[in-house]
Amino acid sequence: MVFENSQIYVKIPKKFKRNIKMQPKIELLSPAGNLEKLQIALGYGADAVYGGVSSFSLRIRSGKEFDMDSFKLGIDYAHSLDKKVYVTINSFPFNSQIKLYEKHIAQMSELSPDALIVASPGIVKMARTIAPHIPIHLSTQANVMNALDAQVYYDMGVKRIIAAREISLKDCEAIKRAIPELEIEVFVHGSMCFAYSGRCLISALQMGRVPNRGSCANDCRFPYEVYAHNPETNTTFRLDEQEGIGTYIMNAKDMNMASHVDELISSGVIDSLKIEGRTKSPYYVGIVTKAYRQAIDDYYAGKFDADKYQQELNTTQNRGFTDAYLISRPFEKHDTQSHDFTIQYGTHQVAALVSGDGKTWRCKDKTCIGDKVEIVLPVGAVLEPIDNEYGTITEENGKYWLTIKKIVSTEGREFECIHSGDERDILLPIILPRYAILRRGIDEALIKKGLCESGGCGD
Repeated sequence: MVFENSQIYVKIPKKFKRNIKMQPKIELLSPAGNLEKLQIALGYGADAVYGGVSSFSLRIRSGKEFDMDSFKLGIDYAHSLDKKVYVTINSFPFNSQIKLYEKHIAQMSELSPDALIVASPGIVKMARTIAPHIPIHLSTQANVMNALDAQVYYDMGVKRIIAAREISLKDCEAIKRAIPELEIEVFVHGSMCFAYSGRCLISALQMGRVPNRGSCANDCRFPYEVYAHNPETNTTFRLDEQEGIGTYIMNAKDMNMASHVDELISSGVIDSLKIEGRTKSPYYVGIVTKAYRQAIDDYYAGKFDADKYQQELNTTQNRGFTDAYLISRPFEKHDTQSHDFTIQYGTHQVAALVSGDGKTWRCKDKTCIGDKVEIVLPVGAVLEPIDNEYGTITEENGKYWLTIKKIVSTEGREFECIHSGDERDILLPIILPRYAILRRGIDEALIKKGLCESGGCGD
């Protein structure tokens, strides 16, 4: 490794050198669905976050959680930590919306974000005219898969391409070799789309919700029944599927590239690793970001351990995992669909989320006096053991645990148990790091829900 101007630079293996320049330490980019998730992502190790405020983003649901004021607060907060915020303006405009896009880009430029993520060539040109001082990142929706297309956008002023999810690492190498100054960002974790790079019309046809303008209904996740129709006799037969195969015929597994982070960094051609999930939970944002932060840092420290990161990622809800197409070609993959279910439990369930000031927790899963829950901390945080009337904090095998002795709200009301959905803030025995997570094993969580017997759910 080479240290220069307080940055870490990595020596690229000979087979990747050619025209590729020495790369700075790779960026970890996480989703920011709202101000709380933005702060969680940065606290759990993200170098940068991305999000948007309106339907000009491809995530309308998350966009509604930000307004201009809260988004400005998020940008200022990130900049106070010397971290970055990229604004999503990556939908495709109707003719009637062009003036609205111009106004929106002008408003966003006043917030001083670190880049604008756009998909349409016309919006690239518009952004370069209205906000020439803000870098342009090209959305995955633009489907860049080769150096020829990349060169066109680079010539238009694009600083970074967010490559299509279907791209291979070899293709990324070819693009970097042809255009060394162009940054390449790739998805490494999160939902995969049934359609090519997210260009899907199923939701528009069935629900009237246009995916490429941010309102996808996730129709590919639904169970379907298959029928055969004979037009000559006007007869329709339902095709029964083999038991155990299921009917989720379009349901893609979630991407999980944590075991390949070392290969991606070693290639020397990737500038940013991106986590999908602006509509995912705070738990997902924190846990996934921290796992990839550890993977990146461990790589540079020479102690990469794929099993450790996978163990954490398996605590989150998922549709099953696949390493997708960066390392393997699509025709080589036969494990990218989940036919049996649309979502499954992870190995753990979040019990509570600690507040932004670290003084209280808010219930996410039924929690009672006497419960012992694991404390997951933001990156770099540590705790000292403590025992008082509200609870006991201990350290066991490198993990922190809270045993709850008293459940008291900030209004002074006491409870034996508190349930998910209760918005009361419950006092902690000590001030914890902001947005620490309290969690328990999934078997214990399901027992509390009455969904399995006390003997265990594993069978």
